[in-house]
This record gives sequence, C-alpha cells and structure tokens, in this order.
Amino acid sequence: QVQLVESGGGLVQPGGSLRLSCAASGIMFRVYSMGWYRQAPGKQRELVASITSGGITNYADSVKGRFTISRDNAKNTVFLQMNSLKPEDTGIYYCNRDWNPSSWPWGQGTQVTVSP
Repeated sequence: QVQLVESGGGLVQPGGSLRLSCAASGIMFRVYSMGWYRQAPGKQRELVASITSGGITNYADSVKGRFTISRDNAKNTVFLQMNSLKPEDTGIYYCNRDWNPSSWPWGQGTQVTVSP
C-alpha cells in the first residue's frame, strides 16, 4: 500500500528558507517521477515542482529559481528546498507522483506559512 509522509513545514519570515521531505513506502520509488504540490488557502492544489526517475527537474514559473527539488532513491525520499520564501508560498505542501496523482492516496501534507 502506498504511503506518503511529508514533513519539514513551519512558520518562516519572508525571505527565509525551509526544506521539506517526503518519505514514500509501498512503491518501487526509484522508477517514478515525483512532484511537490501546493494548496494555498481557497485555491486548488497545484504542482510546483517535479523530478523524473533520472533526475530531470521542472518547476512552476512562480517558484523557478527559488525552489529546488531533489530525491534520494536509497532512502525513498523526495525533498523540496525552498529559498527566498514569499507570503504567496503559504499553503499545505504534498508530495505525490507527478502524473495521475489521484491514483495514489494523498498524505497529510505539511503546512508552510510565510508571514512577518
């Protein structure tokens, strides 16, 4: 059974940094492209970063140059390094596969709040 557990969120001031982690189990992690999603208050969940099994990354324009996605296949973990955070980055962050994410159960997410 697929399980995704996100961690690392918190309250940070604008301009600050956070590093999110997502531990996956129940899957052959290394073969899947993975993504980080964000759900801001009152908005739909959106994909902000993705990484293929081979390490190719892609970013939403809103986070390009500030966020970095990476993965450790030995630890079945995907990371999101977030720098130069802005108030509009506030939301709940989830990880999942980057294609057809509804095929896997969503984790509980991790809350990121960017506020003075």
